[in-house]
Amino acid sequence: MTGKRFDRRDFLKRGGTAIALSAMPVSLVELAFPQTDQNFTFAHISDSHIQHIKGAEFVRNWDRGLIRAVAEANMLTPRPDFVIFGGDLAQLGTREELDHGAELLSQLKYKTYCVMGEHDYYFDLGAYWSKLFGPQYYSFDHKGVHFVVLNSVLTTDEWTYERWPTAEQRMLEMAGLDNPNGSPFMVGKKQRDWLQQDLDKVDKNTPVFVFSHSPIQKIYKGWNFWTDDAEEIHSILKPFRKVTVIYGHVHQIQYNQIDNITFHAVMATAWPWPYPQSYVHAEHNFPKLTVPMNRADPFFERDATGWQFIGADTGRITMQYNLYNNTNRVVNFNAATGRPEDRDYQGPGSRIPPQTHF
Repeated sequence: MTGKRFDRRDFLKRGGTAIALSAMPVSLVELAFPQTDQNFTFAHISDSHIQHIKGAEFVRNWDRGLIRAVAEANMLTPRPDFVIFGGDLAQLGTREELDHGAELLSQLKYKTYCVMGEHDYYFDLGAYWSKLFGPQYYSFDHKGVHFVVLNSVLTTDEWTYERWPTAEQRMLEMAGLDNPNGSPFMVGKKQRDWLQQDLDKVDKNTPVFVFSHSPIQKIYKGWNFWTDDAEEIHSILKPFRKVTVIYGHVHQIQYNQIDNITFHAVMATAWPWPYPQSYVHAEHNFPKLTVPMNRADPFFERDATGWQFIGADTGRITMQYNLYNNTNRVVNFNAATGRPEDRDYQGPGSRIPPQTHF
């Protein structure tokens, strides 16, 4: 796939198949194999943050973002084999929000796999979400690819079980941005042990895709763009030749390469978070990113919300971002440099200043 800019009205061509898509907050992924009968696509929607007001009333903007994503996913051609929902279906984790979100997701005409977000979890520690959607972590295989879904938004028992007098306060503390009472996320030992046992059964040449809500990186602790045991997860994934982590949570365009692992964020259907330049004067502990994190324009309400077309072949993906009210973006994996690149937004002639704090 080339890195040329595309228009939301264009036909996107992949593997000889024309895919007609409009502007939508959904990701489409196609894995291409030498045997064309192994090719398939799947869609990715994330971070709807359905918020209950009263009775049957919900915050309209967030509501409509998910409704639109579901409707347009149902019109995809070719039909995706399945859909991933990447977490934060609800805003405050209440039954009203989760029931309403589940009702909207039920309109999808495909098998749907769900990822746990912190806004889904911290009200009742995922009990009602699990009743609706099943296990909080699991794996599955599809046409020669191994997929892993992790709950990456856990934290310490002391913070979770002992610190807060009510479930409502616990939820509000974890949901707050720049809140010193929050706590870093983690996958946790129980899941790490499960992940190791799960991957021990998988051939090391098999492409592995990991879906998480937090980045499985240590990007910015103040906003919890952070997974405390990220390096331990990387170590478990290190024996595999090609690994891709796809995550939500950050509501902005991010991409990175750490050893054999390629990282890509998907956008939210709800709202965007600001430029990473805003992190400069705050305490942070960035890894050495192979590319800058960036997004388009913070003065547009719907900027950095939208959809991605993700093409994957030989275990690597090309992420095409279609942004509302802004210039579309393409992130390609460059085999020569061994990292994902957005040539319009990095290097000589890029549209944003160098982000030297990385």
